[in-house]
Amino acid sequence: MKIAHIIPGSGGSFYCGNCLRDSKYMKALQDLGQEVVKVPLYLPLFEDAHDLNEVPVFYGAVDIYLKQRFPLFRHLPTFVDKMLNSKSILHLAAQNAGSTRAKGLEEMTVSMLLGEDGLQKGELERLVEWLRDEAKPDVVHLSNALLLGLARRIKQEMNIPVVCSLQDEDVWVDVMSDQHREEVWQLMEERGREVDAFVSVSDFYAKEMKKRMHIRPDQLFINHIGVDSVDYPIKSVENKEPVIGFISRMCEENGLGILVDAFIHLKEDETYHAVKLKITGGKTNDDVSYIKQQKKKIAEAKLENEVLWVEEFENPSRQNFFDTVALLTVPVLNGEAFGLYQLEALASGIPLVQPELGAFPEVVGLSEGGLIYHPNSAKKLAKAWKSIILDKERLTALSTKGLEGVKAHFDIHKQAEKLVEIYRNVAAKKEYLD
Repeated sequence: MKIAHIIPGSGGSFYCGNCLRDSKYMKALQDLGQEVVKVPLYLPLFEDAHDLNEVPVFYGAVDIYLKQRFPLFRHLPTFVDKMLNSKSILHLAAQNAGSTRAKGLEEMTVSMLLGEDGLQKGELERLVEWLRDEAKPDVVHLSNALLLGLARRIKQEMNIPVVCSLQDEDVWVDVMSDQHREEVWQLMEERGREVDAFVSVSDFYAKEMKKRMHIRPDQLFINHIGVDSVDYPIKSVENKEPVIGFISRMCEENGLGILVDAFIHLKEDETYHAVKLKITGGKTNDDVSYIKQQKKKIAEAKLENEVLWVEEFENPSRQNFFDTVALLTVPVLNGEAFGLYQLEALASGIPLVQPELGAFPEVVGLSEGGLIYHPNSAKKLAKAWKSIILDKERLTALSTKGLEGVKAHFDIHKQAEKLVEIYRNVAAKKEYLD
């Protein structure tokens, strides 16, 4: 089976869980003998040596932004489009990416969901033509529901199934104005009726999106994210220094402020004088001011030497991060649909301490590799850390359980097999056999 997986690129400026999820699935599918084509949108793919001469980046971020905001750019010659979508321009845009927030991009989100009726209809036709004439897949997999505007034309032109992953769309949509938020959810519901299967990354998020998009039961599948444990060398937590780790985009929404405040609370107790904090995961330009605020708080508490900020988060730096932390916490303010960093930590033998939000209890419960605290406050987090960070015996027990849990419930090859079964089931429908 040949699968075209359409993936929005982050450009690699921050730890993108969705991008890593797609990348890991693509490799696992290839290991199963499936033929996979990565089709990037907007920016080059995270942690990927993608050759733009082989597969172009569609819906180039600079080009579609200018056309959305300034009508003049909709009528420029073809050579200008090519220049704006060139490798050098896209990499420059990725390095200077300012935001991953919906504010200011509501109209573009609506236009993308309108598909052939939106301002990007020319780019949609270019993508469909390339899929039809060059890639020739048996199934197309959309990385998230914000791309549902692509589905109708793909199905009309190619008569093949379209599958769509579900992960954290609400994080993007719910911060919009009331008018745009309602319009986007309505469009996602309407366009979603044309999709053959939705694949949610967790039980929690499947229930959430079933309510929001009124997804039919026969459309909805649950397939947890997975990792290959052999990709993560294990350093015994028993032999590690008491270092608490954070790996995600360094921003307010991901709980960076709660993390810093909790560490300051922890260090007020001399018992934990040896504990340090290590923070990585990258940032956008929007996050710089907030990060400065957190560093100021740390300086005022005279803890600059106890907190290490690591700029690089791609391998081998990411592996070095996991080699040196004994505990992982990413206290996302409102939780997440999953949180891939949890599996990366567990597969590295690192226990979790996570808030009772989103899918965090689901992952911790299945893996048995961590603790859940409630509510998501700095004081409660500090209390949870105190119960475990210096307890080598308990850390080791959770480390062992977590690694076993990853292998049993979150193995990427088993999850990829389930995904292939979903592809085969939707491809076997009568309308695709006629």
